[in-house]
Amino acid sequence: MTRYRKRKLLGGIKICGLIMLPVAASCVIPGISSALSRAEEISIRRNTAANAPAAAESGQTSYNYRNEQGDILSDEEILSSGYGFAEETEDAADTENPFYAVSDNPGAKPYPTEDEWVPGGSIVRTTYGTFSGATYFDLEKCGQVNNQSSLSNDEVFAESKYLPDFTLTDTDEPQVLIYHTHTTESFEPYVRDFCDASFNYRTTDPTKNMVMVGDEICKELEKAGIGVIHAAEIHDYPSYNGSYARSRATIEPILKQYPSIKVALDIHRDAISSGGNAYQPYVEIDGREAAQVMIISGCDDGTLGMPNYLKNFRFASCLQQQLEGDYPGFTRPILFDYRKYNQDLTTGSLLIEVGSHGNTLEQVQYSGQLIGKSLAELLTSIKK
Repeated sequence: MTRYRKRKLLGGIKICGLIMLPVAASCVIPGISSALSRAEEISIRRNTAANAPAAAESGQTSYNYRNEQGDILSDEEILSSGYGFAEETEDAADTENPFYAVSDNPGAKPYPTEDEWVPGGSIVRTTYGTFSGATYFDLEKCGQVNNQSSLSNDEVFAESKYLPDFTLTDTDEPQVLIYHTHTTESFEPYVRDFCDASFNYRTTDPTKNMVMVGDEICKELEKAGIGVIHAAEIHDYPSYNGSYARSRATIEPILKQYPSIKVALDIHRDAISSGGNAYQPYVEIDGREAAQVMIISGCDDGTLGMPNYLKNFRFASCLQQQLEGDYPGFTRPILFDYRKYNQDLTTGSLLIEVGSHGNTLEQVQYSGQLIGKSLAELLTSIKK
């Protein structure tokens, strides 16, 4: 029996109970103490299970990797777990806050423990709104572009109105690749007043770095029936220099093995700071805080070997409008600039900055979920 059907049954039972309340009162009162004791026991067991260490996958490419847990409580206990009568949404049981997750293999550079934090500059919480200036323009539906190219805003705007160069099909083959050039990029543990003066906001722990964000995107794509590969290899540790060459070496064989892949997203985080202070760009969406995101779509001045860069930009514009339309305020303007970032490999290659180092683990986790939902919606809409 599904949880929803159980709740409906429970609802019916409780309605009958209300009707029979005057008759049953004398029988119910003696059992109140026992029932409360049982409910407390269940609550304790459920909270203990919810905070148990979670195993994490890392260091390998996984195709259609899933990590879905069943109900924490047994069938006998579920009726006493405190669920309401209304049907829960898909997001009712969110992924565990990554701050509490414990990795089986945190790697050579673990995330700091609380007794290792050294207070530094301040955390500046901010929400970026609409930008103005000569390089900025609005897209047709919503969202903005920061045009740092030599093309005029009118030329770039005209390109933004085209659909992506590709379509998806109904296939069991993977059609999306998620990877991380700067895999070890990390975040604040939670909302607090100060940033850490001793932490460079990088860790090899996959529950605290970009792999965690990529996992959330992949889960949403899989829910929508879109095949995805998540390449979780570390490319920026121990050496940061040469990261893009190493990530290219990872993804080129995948693209060769799976020509069905149309979209390749390099998931990063930004680093916004000033005077020793770290910025935390966030927006409230459905009562929760999400880190604001920024798409980077590279362009070519003839020296970068990206003849199809405008096709990537068309996809960037569609994704930007999908994200901003679904979640107003979620995006910063697309950065359209002379950068390559391995975006020559497909016509659906983009880099996405998910928050900054001043954002919290929970904020970027939520952003990963939102990106995955909007991306799935967009890709489903352009299926053949």
